[in-house]
Amino acid sequence: MQSTIRKGKIAAIIQARMGSTRLPGKILMEVNYRPLLDYMVERVKRSKYIKQVIIATTVSHQDQPIVDWCKANQVEFCRGDEEDVLARYYYAAKEFKVSVIVRVTSDCPLMDPEVIDKTIEAFLGDSHLDFASSTTPLPCLYPDGMDVDVFNFNLLEKTHYEAKLPSEREHVTFYMWKTGKFKVKRIDPKEDLSSYRFCIDYPQDFTVIQEVLTKLYPKNPKFSVYELIDFMKANPRLLALQKGIKRNAGWQRAFDKDLKYLEQNK
Repeated sequence: MQSTIRKGKIAAIIQARMGSTRLPGKILMEVNYRPLLDYMVERVKRSKYIKQVIIATTVSHQDQPIVDWCKANQVEFCRGDEEDVLARYYYAAKEFKVSVIVRVTSDCPLMDPEVIDKTIEAFLGDSHLDFASSTTPLPCLYPDGMDVDVFNFNLLEKTHYEAKLPSEREHVTFYMWKTGKFKVKRIDPKEDLSSYRFCIDYPQDFTVIQEVLTKLYPKNPKFSVYELIDFMKANPRLLALQKGIKRNAGWQRAFDKDLKYLEQNK
């Protein structure tokens, strides 16, 4: 495994923007005077393998606060197309000469670095593997908010030039794991934890994350996903807040765009 790691730089690229339709500005919402993006970068940096963290944001003026935060905190960033997230990843990886890309999204501020490392290890441990993920292909067993994908630059470049559907441009890894063209592997926990939710899309999610960062984080800033779940079990009112929220709800909009694209390109 060590010889594989030495072949190139492993970096996390975090896609981030302010223009969420469901909860605008969510990634810079603050808990204890720190934006959620700050907590996430801290946790991603705890990975044993990641050598660099890069924020892939957009050229939109509304994302200037993200750039300002990156500059103030000495975090590398790259700006690109607002809708074409796949292109954003490609040009970010190319600019910073990343060999192995660890993809995480900024709406997962409680990401467990151990989940990141297990996914990286699975990818590095199998030279025939094109893509490893904690959540795809579906169905996933990890909680929402523990999403990490690992792939090399060659696959990213191939995907960038071949993927055409709007869903494949917006959701960076769809072409990698949905088309059946590549060898993919999903990394699972020992039990099904998919009923838990630690991402931020709605005000209820922020309430949960705020509680975690106010009560659990000060005692144990290195908490794992299992300690998160224990915290939720001890606070059933938080579980009740998120009841009824569907996972991957935003995918349907992308699939609707696919139908329009296919109709226009018959």
